[in-house]
Amino acid sequence: MPKKIALIEDDADLFALLKYSLEKEGFQLVGIQTGKGALDFLLREKPDLILLDIMLPDADGLDICRSVRAHPQLAHVPIIFLTARGEEADRIVGLEIGANDYIVKPFYMRELVARIKLQFRHQDTGQRVLRAGGLELDRAACTVKLHGKPLQLTATEFRLLEFLMSRPGIVFSRSQLLDAVWGPGRAVTERTIDVYILRLRQKIEADPAHPTMLCNVRGFGYTFRVPSESSTAANSLMA
Repeated sequence: MPKKIALIEDDADLFALLKYSLEKEGFQLVGIQTGKGALDFLLREKPDLILLDIMLPDADGLDICRSVRAHPQLAHVPIIFLTARGEEADRIVGLEIGANDYIVKPFYMRELVARIKLQFRHQDTGQRVLRAGGLELDRAACTVKLHGKPLQLTATEFRLLEFLMSRPGIVFSRSQLLDAVWGPGRAVTERTIDVYILRLRQKIEADPAHPTMLCNVRGFGYTFRVPSESSTAANSLMA
């Protein structure tokens, strides 16, 4: 069964090119060339991935992205923005509100195909729910709980935590984390990682100044450590 991709793009020539190229790669492509009715269209088609233009004639792609992330039936679907807006602030906003990737026009078709396949590899590997030290991350529902209580995470915080939790014990450099979470075409600095790690620690660690899960490895980067049973019990009492 081919993966279904939903394309929301008003440029007729680009729409036709994407349809031809992606179907040639073995994907099933469905799409509309207007933002109006986009949410109903996506609910009807139930795609495996969404390609979304930001500057649509009758809607803002950012608003569509927010609506997708807020809908329980669509929240888990990867979104890749295709847009001519390439400023750093635009990229950051797009990723912050829930996009999985952000590609600036014009782009190479082979790069787009590679990034789509990367999203599908993330979908197809690993268990749905990750658990460690009272922390529970549901990949499909895009939710995180700590000792049963829901946590409010931004989309970027969620992706960073999911990446580290799914690879416990492995030390990643800041550059590697930026590539994994923000993508190779990132427009943010390595210090951005420090900011997001600090925010996550404040939300998931019993003592953010002395973290037991999101740990720094001096001179290398960050790693996720599964707490021991004794530290888990202590954290539970402090929560």
